[in-house]
Amino acid sequence: MNLLEIHHVSLTVRDLDDALEFYTGALRMRPRTDRPDSGVRGAWLDLGAHQVHLIEGTPPPAVGQHFAVRVDDLDAARRRLIDRGTDVSEAVAVGSARQAFLQDPSGNHIELHEPAPARGPQPNTASGQEKIP
Repeated sequence: MNLLEIHHVSLTVRDLDDALEFYTGALRMRPRTDRPDSGVRGAWLDLGAHQVHLIEGTPPPAVGQHFAVRVDDLDAARRRLIDRGTDVSEAVAVGSARQAFLQDPSGNHIELHEPAPARGPQPNTASGQEKIP
């Protein structure tokens, strides 16, 4: 299991429209078009090579405020953490990726994020730019 980098930071916002205006207008982050429908109102934004996820209202704890670490093997990461006595959620598919959640000793939520294998150029933003793996 390799922890590769921060994949995204997820923030809870009171009003998604106001938050989008701020993050895309004032901070010039770019909206993504690949957010799967999770039943929670939100938006994904690009910030350089990383993402900021905005979640409106009071989402379930596991999808609220957290940061995500990209891993190369989610199953191996889960096994290693469980073997150390850490509670880790089951792995679930979200869009083309897989994720699992855990908490640090202070109760902060952490997502383990395993992206789908890259298959050539992929759309990255609403502007039509391509992300070359």
